[in-house]
This record gives sequence, structure tokens and C-alpha cells, in this order.
Amino acid sequence: MDTKLLELLVCPVTKGPLDYDREKQELISRSARLAYPIRDGLPVMLESEARTLTDKELGL
Repeated sequence: MDTKLLELLVCPVTKGPLDYDREKQELISRSARLAYPIRDGLPVMLESEARTLTDKELGL
């Protein structure tokens, strides 16, 4: 994932920052509790494609 692109992207739901999970190939929005997938190197920034994060995944 290009770090410059990551700096520009925000969560489409909360407009907050995203964290990159290299292992799972996801962009994480802690405030929305969503993980957006990265497919073929492209982030899929659709709420309908995101998965909901558990409390454990968020470290709560």
C-alpha cells in the first residue's frame, strides 16, 4: 500500500483516519469499527464491503 495514498484516504463513514493492516490487507477505521478490504492493491472504500471489527480486534 502506497504510504502517500494512505495519508490521503479517510473513512467514508466518519471521515476519520485509517490504519493499514498489512497482514490482513485491510484499512481499519477504529471510530467506525470497520475494516475496508484491499483487493489487487486497491482499497475498496464502500461501507457495504467493509467488515465489522470486534472489541478484541480493537483492543477493547
